[in-house]
Amino acid sequence: MAEVSFYILPTESLKDRYLFACKLIEKAYRSGSFCYVLTDSAEQSQIIDDLLWTFRAGSFIPHRIYSGEPPDIAREGVYAASLSGTGAAIARDGVSAADSPGASAATEKVILIGSLDAPEHWQKVLFNLSSHYPDIGAQTERILEILDNSETTKEAGRNRYRRYQQSGIKITTHKDW
Repeated sequence: MAEVSFYILPTESLKDRYLFACKLIEKAYRSGSFCYVLTDSAEQSQIIDDLLWTFRAGSFIPHRIYSGEPPDIAREGVYAASLSGTGAAIARDGVSAADSPGASAATEKVILIGSLDAPEHWQKVLFNLSSHYPDIGAQTERILEILDNSETTKEAGRNRYRRYQQSGIKITTHKDW
């Protein structure tokens, strides 16, 4: 059964919320997790996409916006390069395509960002930046809810919290970041 962690930030800043999300996404990526970042809109997805390139100098997190089709190296040639010039070609299942030019021999995973339900291989860890209760699949192990201190965000978070409780999902709350 899935576990939910709520991170409640002391600020009402949406940018601080997104930057905090990027730090947690980086941590999940470094631990080897497939992650999906659920947003409310294409605009919000684009903001997170942009921030993942710029939030920390030298940071490299392979990611892309999900629009209904998982990444396919053969079809799209998905390739991401870090500022240092290293890179990874990402295949349909999220691992590196070792035969592709510039691909890392080590397994790489891609983070998907979008407002659609998470595709099959990206349901294990879900970052919910949307205002909605996410579709929780059998594969879902962890949901991270990141809330700023604005009333709108907190109210939507409270509603989701109650639904998680009613579903019998274990909930942890972290404050004062």
